[in-house]
Amino acid sequence: MSDQHDSKEYEFLADDPKVKVLPIMLSLIIGAFFAILNETLLNIALTTLMKEFSITLPTVQWMATGFMLVMAVVIPISAILLQWFTTRQLFLGTMTVFTIGTIICATAINFPILLFGRLIQAVGTGLLLPIIFNVFLLIYPPHKRGKIMGIIGLVIMFAPAIGPTLSGIIVQYLGWRYLFISVIPFALFSILFAWKYLINVSEVTKPKIDVISIIYSTIGFGALVYGFSSAGESEAGFYSPSVYLTIFVSIIALILFSLRQFKLDDPVMNLRVFKYPMYTHSVFMFVIIIMAMFASEIILPIYMQGSLALSAATAGLILLPGSILNGAMSPFMGHMFDKFGPRVLMIPATSVLAGTMFMMSRLTTDSPLWMIVVGYILLMLSVSAIMMPAETNGLNQLPKHLYPHGTAVMTTLQPVAGAIGVSVFVSIMNARQLHFLTNANNPEHPDTIDQAMVAGVELVYLIAFAIAIIAVILALFVYRATPLNLEDK
Repeated sequence: MSDQHDSKEYEFLADDPKVKVLPIMLSLIIGAFFAILNETLLNIALTTLMKEFSITLPTVQWMATGFMLVMAVVIPISAILLQWFTTRQLFLGTMTVFTIGTIICATAINFPILLFGRLIQAVGTGLLLPIIFNVFLLIYPPHKRGKIMGIIGLVIMFAPAIGPTLSGIIVQYLGWRYLFISVIPFALFSILFAWKYLINVSEVTKPKIDVISIIYSTIGFGALVYGFSSAGESEAGFYSPSVYLTIFVSIIALILFSLRQFKLDDPVMNLRVFKYPMYTHSVFMFVIIIMAMFASEIILPIYMQGSLALSAATAGLILLPGSILNGAMSPFMGHMFDKFGPRVLMIPATSVLAGTMFMMSRLTTDSPLWMIVVGYILLMLSVSAIMMPAETNGLNQLPKHLYPHGTAVMTTLQPVAGAIGVSVFVSIMNARQLHFLTNANNPEHPDTIDQAMVAGVELVYLIAFAIAIIAVILALFVYRATPLNLEDK
């Protein structure tokens, strides 16, 4: 199979009757599904790994923290890689790296080897999403992208949703190694399928690589994720010197990185994408949605297992309908975006999001479970109507040569916003709990402890409500984006 696609008659491959687009899509989606599934597949097995390798919680948490850290380091350089290698080379290489990491994890004889394999997996996973977004932007014209990006949204949301449930079954009946063994055949199938059907759709320009920018990027994004992740794990939180000094270093490195990008003819991450108003708009919406999701995905399980005294399995099942509906509705929302544009979706969806956040701030120690189920379903449905349409609309405004950079910025924000969201919301909740208990008459009584947790949850959701109101205001200014040819040098 040749790496090159020779037809120049059609601007987008989806319009070329000679090109079989479906096998290309399937090649990418199969690989993406199992790589993204792998992100949450391990979460429920952390306790098992602690017993297996006789390690502590802070140590085993590096399976999650290290994964996000590596992703934050490799994603920013994806834009330059997309211009140095063909689509086939990059996808096959990425899936091979991911598969090697999975095999290392499956055969690990101790925790350091397991962690090493996990970090290799993260390299593959981190590069995969920018490749997929970029390829679909090149294959499909703007008026057809909503439905296609909706299908990607289904994969991105459905895979993590079933991860914990699937993981629990595998760990209980087969053992933790099968979390990796079961992925290997599908990863190999993805490689073989792509080898046969995937063609190159991007232009290889081989721009100059600026090593200093990569160093700044690695330090900046890596230290940012590490700093905020450490804040969530440390008792001192943001007051720990190792936390605030790391975050300070990351901010300095990111400022130097950003300034340098505007001076380079071939930037590693072209920040001129922010000259395009709907792209900038989509980035703000994307971050707000990520923060709102983490307010629920992190805080709700803590609340349900604490104040409501539910088991972890029950808490997971309560959240499952919302997560599945989010993935299932994503293609439909994409189709609606193609047909009606972003305003019809985003204005009502952001209003529902704000209302849901306010409803969640009214949770008490005896709130009925149906209220949580309905609230989470409304949250995830509103997310499906906002996140992928906003992202698609923003990317639609970019000219072709900025697609790799636009997708790199978007996908970099995911682990960064995730790490920040976890640490900030957990820190806010813990601080509110501590303040409540300090002023309570009987701080050690179980009822008082439950009320303190509810007070923390209330404050988190009130802040999330305020953030959602910003999203409502932003939605009022959205319009259907078309490619702009601004001067970007």
